[in-house]
Amino acid sequence: MLRYLVCLALALPLFAADKKPVTIDDLAAGRRGAGSHGVNPVWAPDDKRFAFIDDQKLMVFDIASKTRRELLPMGDLEKAAVKVPDAEVFDWTNRRVSEEPIQWFNSGDRLLVTHEGDLFVVHLDASEPGKAKFDQLTSTAEQEYDPKLSPDNRSVSFRRLHDLYVLDIESRKVTRLTNNGSETLLNAELDWVYPEELDLGTAHWWSPDSRHIAYLQLDTHSEPVFPQVSLLNSRGLLEPERYPKAGDPNAEARVGVVDINGGPTKWMNLGETRDALIARVTWLPDSSAVAVMRLNRIQNNLDLIRANISTGDADVLIHESDPYWINVQDAPYFLKSGKGFLWESERGEGGYRHFYFYGMDGKLRHQITKGDWVVQRLLSVDESAVRIYYMSNEGSPVESHLYEVDLNGKHSTRLTAGAGVHGVSLSPHGAYFTDSFSNVTTPPSQSLRGGDGAELMVWSPVDRTASEKYALSTPEIVEVPASNGDIMYGRLIKPVPFDPTKKYPVIVQVYGGPGVQTIHNQWSGVGQDQLYASSGYIVWSLDNHGSMGRGHKWESVIFRDMGRHELEDQKTGIEYLKKLGYVDPARIGITGWSYGGYMTLYSLVNAPGVFKAGLSGAPVTDWRNYDSIYTERYMGMPQINADGYQHSSPKTHAGDLQAKLLILHNIEDDNVHFQNTMQMAEALEKADKQFRMVVFPQKSHGVFGMYSKSLYTTALDFFNENLK
Repeated sequence: MLRYLVCLALALPLFAADKKPVTIDDLAAGRRGAGSHGVNPVWAPDDKRFAFIDDQKLMVFDIASKTRRELLPMGDLEKAAVKVPDAEVFDWTNRRVSEEPIQWFNSGDRLLVTHEGDLFVVHLDASEPGKAKFDQLTSTAEQEYDPKLSPDNRSVSFRRLHDLYVLDIESRKVTRLTNNGSETLLNAELDWVYPEELDLGTAHWWSPDSRHIAYLQLDTHSEPVFPQVSLLNSRGLLEPERYPKAGDPNAEARVGVVDINGGPTKWMNLGETRDALIARVTWLPDSSAVAVMRLNRIQNNLDLIRANISTGDADVLIHESDPYWINVQDAPYFLKSGKGFLWESERGEGGYRHFYFYGMDGKLRHQITKGDWVVQRLLSVDESAVRIYYMSNEGSPVESHLYEVDLNGKHSTRLTAGAGVHGVSLSPHGAYFTDSFSNVTTPPSQSLRGGDGAELMVWSPVDRTASEKYALSTPEIVEVPASNGDIMYGRLIKPVPFDPTKKYPVIVQVYGGPGVQTIHNQWSGVGQDQLYASSGYIVWSLDNHGSMGRGHKWESVIFRDMGRHELEDQKTGIEYLKKLGYVDPARIGITGWSYGGYMTLYSLVNAPGVFKAGLSGAPVTDWRNYDSIYTERYMGMPQINADGYQHSSPKTHAGDLQAKLLILHNIEDDNVHFQNTMQMAEALEKADKQFRMVVFPQKSHGVFGMYSKSLYTTALDFFNENLK
């Protein structure tokens, strides 16, 4: 007893009078303490300024004088815009276009701004602050989607409904470039699955000489319609969603090129379209051809195709194949000199993504970056200085830094300092960048830096309000050896206050799936994990094999066998916890959302006895229910891998459930359909297994806004009831 009292006394200062535990009300009110407010800069072409939106005001910042100036309130544009009528049927696809709301003119004296569905030109003259002049380019009840300034700044392209248009800025003449668009024939428009699973955020591209536009056409008539229904009014409203599931027909995709003055589209001869995926499109610098990255349906073969826009004839520059699948990278970067292009690939040993340099004949010249680390993103290429700027985790798998390297792969330099995660926005020529930085002990800050990494000013200083107000538990990043000797990274959050002589319940927060990395040396703010810690729980997360950031070899163990390898690694993590001495092995819970919801169910029914309780959010319960591009990449076609689909489904072993179970789901989830939860409920009920379910009414994959308090309360009550 004495030892307990001494330890408790040592822990009590964590709840000093000036600090408070994290509560549900704090999270629901948005008091997450993520850190000070940063800026999302849109850089001017000359590197000397950037535009941004702050507090609903359009602003511009001058680098030399380090001053910011208000151009105008965004409300001025909103008043001028024509209100877009509410759609009778909910639009599932237009939300996914990655539009650029602010674009600079090459002259640097004007901005193209998209707001409330209309287009405006804002003038950066020396007017009174907040009184900048603007010209309204469009004023239609139909929204202009995905607008793009032409390289010569004379025109703006955009999409209305399902067709592509171009507007001449001086004359205001609008030319309709396509005329056959419909609900199932999408011109310069994406369906649901393309942006979700191929990270394709646009469907049209200007030629460098501003004379043509390449666009993607998707024929979705064969994509099945999922019968989403809104039940919030007295009568149910059908809100159909075109959504191809594993084995279903995908959209037929083709790439066309059209003259900006109108006329027929020239279709590129890219081969069979019915089972092909168009992952990337870009132009060659001389505007003579487009380069198209085409994948086969199950995504284990990739062709980089060069297509002549005059004839449509095409040749293959690069062909890559993989025994598992190919992760889509960025589009190739073609040097304006015409000497070759940069290509990203995971072809090397270990499957680490790196840069390669190819000649225009499609032959490899040399590998640029090398090592057991991953290139995360290409930021810029300065051809005059022959430098490549990119983000990578070269220093540590749980960090992210900005690097520069020459085209020969020599003289690599890290430009960001401080162990942790850096988010960088680089100016067009690499003269400056903003650096948003944090680690597990340091809340975010944002600084403006020169191209050499030297700090010029602090834009947003470190804000320690959250750590001073709340009794937070500092996350510990730990290394856990996997069964094959690989090092896995986990995050351990101890209860507040913490007594090492006690035995605590554990909540395992899991994701586990491909394309996501959850363990970073990064500030996490005041989130649900800190709520659990304040409530007396150890919170544990682990990135298992199959997750992102460790190379393709690490990731591909899940091939056609989802769930099994991930669970084995998670069980290894549980064994690590049990050896710590302050973990109660009889009170371990598990929770996750989306793939994490799937892993929660899969773990409960395939490892009975390991977990006492599980909360599964928006789970996939049968991979035949999920979208075609994601699922077939990892699981293959259902017709070919029927056993894999069967064994990977939590429904298959529903009768082995021993733990307490709660399932949460939005009834109109557009991503993981509520159908998954209903099928799991049926399997559990047939097996005479008791469980609980809470349904939310939102039309999204996550639960947000006014429903978040209910979510946090339901989750905490569930674990308190079953683990305390």
